[in-house]
Amino acid sequence: MPKSSIMIVGAGVMGQGLAEAIASSGTDVTLIDRTTKLVERGVKGIGESIDREISRWGLTKADKKAILARINATSDLSVTEDAEIVIESIPEELEAKRKLFRELDDICSDKTVFVTNTSTLSISEIAAVIKHPEKVIGMHFLNPVTRIPLVEIVKGLKTNAHTFNKAVELADLLDKKWITVIEYPGYVTTRIIVPVLNEAIHVLMEGVATAEDIDEAMKLGFGFNVGPLTLADMMGLDVVMSWMENLIKELSDPKYSPCPLLRKMVRAGHLGVKTGSGFFHYDEEGNKVTVNGRTIEASGEGVFIK
Repeated sequence: MPKSSIMIVGAGVMGQGLAEAIASSGTDVTLIDRTTKLVERGVKGIGESIDREISRWGLTKADKKAILARINATSDLSVTEDAEIVIESIPEELEAKRKLFRELDDICSDKTVFVTNTSTLSISEIAAVIKHPEKVIGMHFLNPVTRIPLVEIVKGLKTNAHTFNKAVELADLLDKKWITVIEYPGYVTTRIIVPVLNEAIHVLMEGVATAEDIDEAMKLGFGFNVGPLTLADMMGLDVVMSWMENLIKELSDPKYSPCPLLRKMVRAGHLGVKTGSGFFHYDEEGNKVTVNGRTIEASGEGVFIK
């Protein structure tokens, strides 16, 4: 894949992770967002992510310099004109994604392949707004992109073989294990994990066990690397709730109805790691806050120490 041919629109958490992963593979990438401030914040976030890897001896300062040098940042969407692949990584809102794809369709060449990183939305519905819907495919990367080895490649109704092969080429570039998904709400990973997260939140709300003990039970009992409540905090509780709302809209299945405690926490702005408070409290580096070796938990009713 030629250099400088991959563009990412959306410099949030997922966009940052994708840019870091692509640049780490030795490929130049362009990161785009609406304003210079948002793009600069995205590049800063990438730098902080690399710093955490350096602290774990996973990367060196020289690696950081090389990775950041491969990331071009801009707020000018017109740079996508000659892109081989454009990856959309904006918030999980159907109309916002469709609006962006209309804009990209007017700018990009007929050879550009469009990738959407949606977790729950219809690839076909997003693709329907452009002249050549066969050029659109879903690639559902999981956060953190640089560490999770999986990507779901999701075919829309009209996705053609060329577009699919380009997605496979990108997955291989990033050294990801890919699975093929025929479009269906929630695909594989989101559809399965959402009820697990929702039920864990119900168990907490009902006072069956503390957040820490719920997570510990799932880690020790079922081999989870991260407990479901910690995982929800890492994903962002607002993001998790948006997945549930999209799935219940599509499937009308009550198992996807967001737990009242989740709704309450999102309304209060307790969104997890990114706000410093979710089911647990976190410091500025995203580590759980402890007092005398004990985890501080945050529930919908207040804060308590286990």
